[in-house]
Amino acid sequence: MTTTTAPSPVLEATGVTMRFGGLTAVHSVDLTVNSGEIVGLIGPNGAGKTTFFNCLTGLYVPTEGKVAYKGKILPPKPHLVTSAGIARTFQNIRLFANMTVLENVLVGRHTRTKEGLWSALLRGPGFRKAEATSRERAMELLEFIGLDHKADHLSRNLPYGEQRKLEIARAMASEPGLLLLDEPTAGMNPQETRATEELVFAIRDRGIAVLVIEHDMRFIFNLSDRVACLVQGEKLVEGTSEVVQGDERVIAAYLGTPFEGAPGQEELAEVEAAEAAGAAGAAATAEPEPEDAVPAVTDAENATDPAEATATEEAGTTTEAEEAPEAAATEEAAEAEETEEAAEAEGTSDAPEAADAPEDSEAPEAPAASDATSSTSKEGNAQ
Repeated sequence: MTTTTAPSPVLEATGVTMRFGGLTAVHSVDLTVNSGEIVGLIGPNGAGKTTFFNCLTGLYVPTEGKVAYKGKILPPKPHLVTSAGIARTFQNIRLFANMTVLENVLVGRHTRTKEGLWSALLRGPGFRKAEATSRERAMELLEFIGLDHKADHLSRNLPYGEQRKLEIARAMASEPGLLLLDEPTAGMNPQETRATEELVFAIRDRGIAVLVIEHDMRFIFNLSDRVACLVQGEKLVEGTSEVVQGDERVIAAYLGTPFEGAPGQEELAEVEAAEAAGAAGAAATAEPEPEDAVPAVTDAENATDPAEATATEEAGTTTEAEEAPEAAATEEAAEAEETEEAAEAEGTSDAPEAADAPEDSEAPEAPAASDATSSTSKEGNAQ
């Protein structure tokens, strides 16, 4: 009787969530990759695929969740993740342009060598042996990807497709158990895409599990044993290529068509409710005040036309200017009358005293009083 051993999980991501402030780029994603398996990760632009990769490889520390490699929780440090056995390539080529093809691959060997600073400075027998071993391993990888004849060429002089292959060889130099490829066929022609597909199959045959992000649907569905689809940071569906291809939600997500239960609809409903509440509050604040509280308004303010308001103000100013001289004249006339009455009263009271007085003494004062009265009358008339 033959017993079939279930493949052991190489990568286990549980409830991985990544937030940047108020933005949730990845929300509670679960994913498992088994040994010797190729898993594809698809989704529209901005779905959170590369952010999820960064959480797996220690470039980002997940806000929530955990990532385990062969049952051990990974530390959030890229070099420690590489030492544990996970290597990756990047969406944009990140080779050392001024280094040779061989030297680029040797860089990937640093996590598998034990030589330190003093060994490198003294260049003892142990260092020379380790360097020879690394060179031998690097040449094997270059032969594997078909670039051994260009080992001494500068990496910047390679064609685009070969630069992509060199990145894969550098990642494999760390002897990983899981290889993460971020859009390995981006910008390639059909012949280069087919060659990359064969290369990934050859990597899987070496016992290395592969997790691939790709937008080329034909490439990813032909390549993968399982495919997971991310939409707005959430895993929408996971299954075989046939299951994912036939899922209407995946088609709607790529076409931008909303569907029931789509990720992000709850957040959208909350935003709409908040906007409606804000609009209602603004309308309540803008209600008119009671009529009793309305202040008095002048004729100039009641005028709707600016010209009418200006004319009203000018007319009021002219009327005030005309009334001012008349009031002043009236006040002067009243003062003159009061002065005359006072003078007459003084003259009347002084006359009997003048008659009773002796001729020698007070007689000359009567004309003076009359003169004062006449002068006062003249002053009043003048005013």
